[in-house]
Amino acid sequence: MAGQLAAVIGTGQTHHTAKRLDVSMAGLCREAVDRALADAAVDWPDIDAVVVGKAPDMFEGVMMPELFLADALGANGKPLLRVHTAGSVGGSTANVAASLVQGGVHRRVLAVAFEKQSESNAMWALSIPTPFVMPVHAGAGGYFAPHVRSYIRRSGAPEHIGAMVAAKDRRNGALNPYAHLKQPDITVESVRASKMLWDPIRYDETCPSSDGACAVVIADESTAGEGAAWITATAMRTEPTTFAGRDQVNPRAGRDAAAALWRQAGITDPLSEVDVAEIYVPFSWFEPMWLENLGFAAAGQGWKLTEAGETALGGQLPVNPSGGVLSSNPIGASGLIRFAEAAAQVMGRAGAHQVGDARVALGHAYGGGSQYFAMWIVSANKPA
Repeated sequence: MAGQLAAVIGTGQTHHTAKRLDVSMAGLCREAVDRALADAAVDWPDIDAVVVGKAPDMFEGVMMPELFLADALGANGKPLLRVHTAGSVGGSTANVAASLVQGGVHRRVLAVAFEKQSESNAMWALSIPTPFVMPVHAGAGGYFAPHVRSYIRRSGAPEHIGAMVAAKDRRNGALNPYAHLKQPDITVESVRASKMLWDPIRYDETCPSSDGACAVVIADESTAGEGAAWITATAMRTEPTTFAGRDQVNPRAGRDAAAALWRQAGITDPLSEVDVAEIYVPFSWFEPMWLENLGFAAAGQGWKLTEAGETALGGQLPVNPSGGVLSSNPIGASGLIRFAEAAAQVMGRAGAHQVGDARVALGHAYGGGSQYFAMWIVSANKPA
């Protein structure tokens, strides 16, 4: 367990969209940071260190962008740490920032993550042949579609489950002023009528490509004040992309991270003890898959929670009330958005997509070939 208590005291996001031509990468980050500082009611001198995260540098074609972003992030003369764990990096960034406070190294840490995908092409970046690595020439969707097919075969899930998730998350996104995609009138039928991209993943079951940034301010107990989101547990685990016997549908790294998370938070029955979950779902079928991986449902049973409406607003476990990755996907920031949205829920600052009486929330991110996992639990209740 950490030695010091840590809490989120402020969050900020940009408006996520396909192309933010009005700002540079620095301007994009600063927009989110300024909102986070205002939400936390702190100013630059109050920040002791900055942790920045983004996905692979080839996604924008700028190597080590943290070097030229230091000024915009207020990191001049302060410790600046870069984090990179593929698509889970936003979550990892939050956890690293939290650890600096929990370890007593700093009192207030700013975590910021971003992606400006319009400056390059993620599909192209993922298809570059890397030495000694299995080539992927179909982008993320082509890589994950076989895993989805395996899940459907193993679980016996009916084919409309993916469309249910997509329609739910896009309707939720319509309640979120920062979301990239807002489709209040989307239906299960319209999703199922959309073009098949990578069987069984359809166009409307797929995340967008977004420009955007997110930031959170994390403080120690002495500076957190009232109304903070207390970080009661964090977990990160990794595993290789490929090895003999690897379970691509229900990765062990995810299961192990979740088990460690629940243990640290003192949670024995996640489904009844967690009020809201922001789960990294870039393709709709990953909702039931991750519900099982996280321990909310037994293997092969996650889709039943989705079908019963339990993951919708008003259900037993609302999943992605913000609209999730299916509504906004600035890849490097997508994980931090999940963590920030979880914190906003327990602070009661989620606006139109606020879940009533949300006291305990999960933030979750995964990356690579479902090999990097980062997650945290935040609570409205200060730990004893």
